[in-house]
Amino acid sequence: MNRKTAAQLAIGIDIGGTKVAGGLVDETGAVVRRTRRDTPHRSTNARVVEDTIVSVVDELMEFADGQVQAVGVGAAGFVAADRATVVFAPHLSWRHEPLRDRLSRRVSVPVCVDNDANAACWAEWRFGSVQGESHLVMVTLGTGIGGAILTDGQIQRGRFGIAGEFGHMQVMPGGHRCECGNRGCWEQYASGNALVREARSLVLAGSPLAADLATLADGDMTALTGPMITEAARSGDPMAAELLAEIGTWLGTGLANLADAFDPGAFVIGGGVSAAGGLLLDAARDSFRRHLAGRGFRPEARIVHARLGNEAGLIGAADLARKEAVQV
Repeated sequence: MNRKTAAQLAIGIDIGGTKVAGGLVDETGAVVRRTRRDTPHRSTNARVVEDTIVSVVDELMEFADGQVQAVGVGAAGFVAADRATVVFAPHLSWRHEPLRDRLSRRVSVPVCVDNDANAACWAEWRFGSVQGESHLVMVTLGTGIGGAILTDGQIQRGRFGIAGEFGHMQVMPGGHRCECGNRGCWEQYASGNALVREARSLVLAGSPLAADLATLADGDMTALTGPMITEAARSGDPMAAELLAEIGTWLGTGLANLADAFDPGAFVIGGGVSAAGGLLLDAARDSFRRHLAGRGFRPEARIVHARLGNEAGLIGAADLARKEAVQV
């Protein structure tokens, strides 16, 4: 890698409930080098997560011969308006964690921290499926649900930095307990965790309709994953397809509520569960149209699949960090 190319790079880190993914990202949004680690369990202390991030950064910095403009971190949690502190992360051990300052002591270039869905939204607007859209809402379906709002080229973070946490909207009073502490949150019905929970419950109940799913897991329900269910649906398993359609129905219902709140021109759906494509999004679009207030008399937002896939978060984190570093 020559110095001219390396000098245009930024590092993006995407921290989710199961993985810490990192990449060297150039000015066009292309990822030229990738690496990943498992996310430390939430019971471990914050320093272990920090060490994991630094390990990823060090590996990528070495590959780029140190010629990196900035490091951007997309964190699955509530990030304060100062874009320095992770206030709360349901799937991690962070509580009022001064992540930017801690990382800045160990990384030689500027560090920028943002919510992972904000980063993914920025990436899709800059390089992905919704370039040029003036009013955009992103929903990311992974372990939970993340969200972001972009208006006229600006991420809307809210007064305290926590705007877009759509996954914790209450859609079922008294419903399933959520890791945030409440019950009935949207992500308990329209996320990867919800998909796996429902599949496992069918298998454990001995439903003959879930026999193929039980075979996939070889009898070990802890081994059953969202990608396995999606692949089964693609292969024609009717129960797996029904489970994905149910998740899609919940997704569309929530999007109709968000349309009333934000009136976007497009919803872009990302995250690992969105890899199901039409198996998920067709049901979401149908549900959206059924639940939209004033349906038939108002313009409808497009519901599109994120183009950048699971790398949207790290691409956006890198690009936002590069943008901030240039402005300083």
